[in-house]
Amino acid sequence: MAALLFLGFASGLPLFLTSKTLQAWMTVENVNLSAIGLFSLVGLPYSLKFIWSPLLDRFVPPFLGRRRGWLVLTQGALLLAIAAMALQKPSQALQLLAVNALLIAFFSATQDIAVDAYRTDVLEEREMGAGAAIFVLGYRVALLITGGLALIFAEKLSWPTVYLLMSLLMAIGFVSSIWAPEPIQRDRPPDSLSEAVSLPFIEFFQRNGQSQGFLILVFIVLYKLGDALVNNMSTPFLLEKTGLNFSSAEVGAIQGGMGLLASIVGALSGGAILSKIGINRSLWVFGALQAVSNFTYFLLAQVGKNYQLLVLTINIENFCAGLGNAAFVAFLMSLCNQRFSATQYALLSSLMAVSRDILVAPAGRIAEATGWPSFFLISIAAALPGLLLLPIFAPWNPRSVPEIPREVLDDEDDDSQQL
Repeated sequence: MAALLFLGFASGLPLFLTSKTLQAWMTVENVNLSAIGLFSLVGLPYSLKFIWSPLLDRFVPPFLGRRRGWLVLTQGALLLAIAAMALQKPSQALQLLAVNALLIAFFSATQDIAVDAYRTDVLEEREMGAGAAIFVLGYRVALLITGGLALIFAEKLSWPTVYLLMSLLMAIGFVSSIWAPEPIQRDRPPDSLSEAVSLPFIEFFQRNGQSQGFLILVFIVLYKLGDALVNNMSTPFLLEKTGLNFSSAEVGAIQGGMGLLASIVGALSGGAILSKIGINRSLWVFGALQAVSNFTYFLLAQVGKNYQLLVLTINIENFCAGLGNAAFVAFLMSLCNQRFSATQYALLSSLMAVSRDILVAPAGRIAEATGWPSFFLISIAAALPGLLLLPIFAPWNPRSVPEIPREVLDDEDDDSQQL
């Protein structure tokens, strides 16, 4: 659990350094807004990481083992890449800055593949809730440092110095990876790259069945759709004159302070509850609470500008989102076979990003067409299809399902071409 706390910190550290914090530096350096907007493209590796994830299942570094070896390699590369940002000058060499930021995002996405696989392999089923919660805690603390403290430091120090300090914090993850326990390998890694690419799909559908496997993938896309709709439009709703017209300082203090704390408490509480009631029941309970929490935004839209209700709304929504995250991460881990956990988790988490990044794209137009109160009711309705799929593959009282015989996968291995 201590290792997962520090690895969560290392996983969250690079994210804002190539997005929000970097945007702040570029704004101070008077980079034009169109260029700042285009820098969002440096985050593409996070969405495309499933493409090279089979490499981390197939190849084992010559030191520290299959999972920790990749962690140390990527964290060392991140330390150097973030430190190199101290040499950049956004107002003079924007292309070099973009290349440097893209390298950070690539190494960060690769670290995420290794971290997710490590977490999936090292935790027993009864530990998944607590492990997911502890990991999220470390991740959120890193976001607080790189998104909050880094901006405060930038007022007193230079931006290059801030990035140099942030790079040194990667040493926390580096040291943790060296001292963390290597997961016990219960099965051999794929024997070829073609196996590492194809067998994760074959094994997943053999284990779950084609129809149920497909429904699980649909569920992953839909489970957090209602929450994603609200997250996408909550800030415009609170700031715009057509919404509630709160000040940026008010919204920032509540969302970035109390909201972040509520999400951490929610994740930790979710992990503790999940350990008692199991993954299936947690998906039911936390998914329902996640949907109902959107109703607080509907009440806020009806009441109008009300500071006390704003505080209550943001805290309830973030707490319930933290509960849902704990259950969802544990569920994704439970779907992975240790032999292919890097590839399978990367693919499943990429599907989760579909609702966060793609399905929510029309949210602004929906809000314009329906008005804010109706929009938040629609967000509640959007959470229901995912919940309706739960009885099919995550029943409240699950029955034991026999495992697929080892011989099935062995037959597939024999037919694969050695690379």
